Amino acid sequence: MKDFNIKKLYYSISEVSKITEVEQYVLRFWESEFEQLKPQKNRAGNRIYTNKDIKLIMFIKSLLREKKYTIEGAKQVLADFAKSKNTKLDPAEIKEPNLFQGDEESDAADERDDFEIEDEDDERALLYEDLEEIRGFLTDMLKRLG
Repeated sequence: MKDFNIKKLYYSISEVSKITEVEQYVLRFWESEFEQLKPQKNRAGNRIYTNKDIKLIMFIKSLLREKKYTIEGAKQVLADFAKSKNTKLDPAEIKEPNLFQGDEESDAADERDDFEIEDEDDERALLYEDLEEIRGFLTDMLKRLG
């Protein structure tokens, strides 16, 4: 079956582990260390991660593994960021590389600062692009079924 690269609303811990290349036990540990990382749980008690959670995980991973912060240092960075916004940290404000693109595009994403703050217009533009992508996918599927 062909993979159409459609973003999901929720991801399991195993899917998030594959996407972020962070082991499941590390994700669970980070939940206990970073108050901002609190994925919801479904009725069965399984963690369900949103795209915001994945962005936050990628940011934490960057701080810890690439920039070599300690856990306490990373906590401080997240706290300082939240203070600068006079609110709680919203992972939606963290710009990160598109997790659903090909290798040639991700190489270009690596060359820029992947965690810049997006403004509200950028966020709306991204949502619009996502909706257009979904619309195209659904139109294609309708043609195939019809």
